[in-house]
Amino acid sequence: MNRSSHGTVALVDRGGRQTGVVTSPGLSSVFAGFRFPREVISVAVGWYLRYGLSYRDVEELLAGRGFTVDHVTIYRWAQRFTPEFIEAARPCRHALGNRWFVDETYLKIAGRWAYLYRAVDQHGQVIDVLLSVRRDLAAARPFFTRAGAWARSRPRSKPTARPSTRGSSTSCPSALHTVEQYANNPIEADHGRLKARLRPMRGLKRHRSARTLAAGHAFVQNLRRGHYDIATDVPDHYRLGKAFDDRAITI
Repeated sequence: MNRSSHGTVALVDRGGRQTGVVTSPGLSSVFAGFRFPREVISVAVGWYLRYGLSYRDVEELLAGRGFTVDHVTIYRWAQRFTPEFIEAARPCRHALGNRWFVDETYLKIAGRWAYLYRAVDQHGQVIDVLLSVRRDLAAARPFFTRAGAWARSRPRSKPTARPSTRGSSTSCPSALHTVEQYANNPIEADHGRLKARLRPMRGLKRHRSARTLAAGHAFVQNLRRGHYDIATDVPDHYRLGKAFDDRAITI
């Protein structure tokens, strides 16, 4: 397996259509050719990203609603359509805050440790995620470059906790870089939400799956926290389902 140091699923625009073309209603949908309708696919992908479910759990839930879908098919849906939902929602995303909390956390993939770089702003919006097999300045720099390119304004403050993330000073030298103890508590707490999502799983086997799940989890988290102008006219507990239904129509 080619283990690239950079993730292939991003929450931010990287200057090209690397997560799939967003089609207009008059063109062929990305769901064309699939056996099940887009409503079933969007529900399955949304459940998997939102809740601590395995693919077999989602298979069982769909069976209870009259849809017989193999768990391998659900895996393929998650890998195929998570980037599409993220890209379709990107134009509706709120501007980033000017205070970023940056850190990396550890994931075990196929028995080996990998490093997931994550950043949130002062409003709790996950800025971006990037999976790397290395933990050094060379691995961290593309993360900050990618996130900074999407931001409408440069951050004024970047609390960082570890030496590898302190390389952010080279990507945004004008920002105030804070490394005091406890300064990075918001991102540390946010890591816990991702770890809680991963806990019911038997382990990650592929880097591609880990990248997709990390980005998809961050996307769902941002949706639930109201960081997208999507489904703002419905109560909070209906927002996620409405958002996935709306985006499924546009892709």
